[in-house]
Amino acid sequence: MKLVFCGTPQFAVPSLRRLVEARFDVALVVTQPDRPQGRGLAFAAPPVKQTAQELRLTVIQPERIKTNPEFQERLQQLQPAAIIVVGYGRLIPTWMLNLPPLGNINVHASLLPKYRGAAPIQWAIAQGETITGVTTMLLNEGLDTGDVFLQEEIGILPEDNTITLAPRLADLGADLLVKTLRGLEAGSVGPIPQDHSRATLAPILKKDDGQIDFNRSAIEIHNRLRGFQPWPGASTQFRGKGFKLIAAQPYSDELTLAPGELGRHGDQLFVGCGKGTTLELLRVQPEGKKAISAREFVSGYRPGPGERLG
Repeated sequence: MKLVFCGTPQFAVPSLRRLVEARFDVALVVTQPDRPQGRGLAFAAPPVKQTAQELRLTVIQPERIKTNPEFQERLQQLQPAAIIVVGYGRLIPTWMLNLPPLGNINVHASLLPKYRGAAPIQWAIAQGETITGVTTMLLNEGLDTGDVFLQEEIGILPEDNTITLAPRLADLGADLLVKTLRGLEAGSVGPIPQDHSRATLAPILKKDDGQIDFNRSAIEIHNRLRGFQPWPGASTQFRGKGFKLIAAQPYSDELTLAPGELGRHGDQLFVGCGKGTTLELLRVQPEGKKAISAREFVSGYRPGPGERLG
């Protein structure tokens, strides 16, 4: 089966590798252009490009795909059976959706129709889900609204955050992609319409999503802290300056702290949250400083009675 693969981030790498290992004919890899990264803003190739070069696959990096006659002609000449799209980062134009006989097949990191959108892993954790998964689906012109091929579940561990969960989902999705393509070849897999009434959204994250609202419960704040790693994180203010929570956990013993109010017990540091709950702060980062433990913060800053975050 001849394929064109469109992908950009690390999440897409296992899918590309697995297709090659399964001996599919990956005739072309399409990824986004190199971008400046890091403090020095040196141009860096996306992970999919690096992997494609390692696997000696043909790679192109068009600046645009919707109105690009050369790109369109190249894909038409290749006549792929399917176009695989995994985290490419661009809307797929109608002409591309209609080009291959098997359509454009996407690996999406949620159990659709839940968590449609750009940040399904982040929002699943932030919403306190204990189960998520991956879906292979047929792309259409909607936002993750196409028919589903296969799905597989995976548990979200209490200690998971986006950084730890994403690689497991990427591996699961890669295996499911191969299984989907084999099923399409054999005629044992077909498209199933989604139940749109059960849809939820996972919109692209904004900086404001990382701003802590201490009127939320400790569990809600903790889930958002886990989900919004590495960005936008969990931010607030202390003594008029920026302040980040790096690690925290809900505290089960009863403490009487108003939302945002800091409390100390020896070297332990707590903050009051909504619904009478408490969050224990384990690691924090004051503005302009490196991340430090709660013990180091208590020793260095000596927060007094009634001091607050936010």
